[in-house]
Amino acid sequence: MQGLRYSSSADSDVTVGDDAACKLRPAKQLELMGCNLLMKTVVESPVDKIRRLTTENAVLVFSMTSCCMCHVVKRLLCSLGVHPTVCELDEEEEGVEMEKILRALVGAQKSSVPAVFIGGNLIGGLDRVMAMHIEGDLVPKLKEAKALWL
Repeated sequence: MQGLRYSSSADSDVTVGDDAACKLRPAKQLELMGCNLLMKTVVESPVDKIRRLTTENAVLVFSMTSCCMCHVVKRLLCSLGVHPTVCELDEEEEGVEMEKILRALVGAQKSSVPAVFIGGNLIGGLDRVMAMHIEGDLVPKLKEAKALWL
């Protein structure tokens, strides 16, 4: 979809021990102007990843590629001129764990997607985003998060 930035775990993550919620990225070696630098190994749990993504992005949508409600919320945001960061949970290695965490945050019985965060705050799913849009509260919230400049 045009105008969307996708967040993906393209790095080759390796599961550490029996704890599937904890991923280990192997240390990487960089050579900078003749000096070898060794980057530290980073361990990031699904909770930490959700927290990091929500704080780094003005508008973040947790989505599933096959979900029609996710498609609608992404199209709505794009039609307003917002370019949300999209995290497709079905394409993430730790997507199942992240979905469980989001389900608890959203308070949903069945589906946790779409889960929309604006300015680091959980807005909710499609119903809440559409209600904010109809009430005229969505655009001011997007401006406040500096996702819109108009």
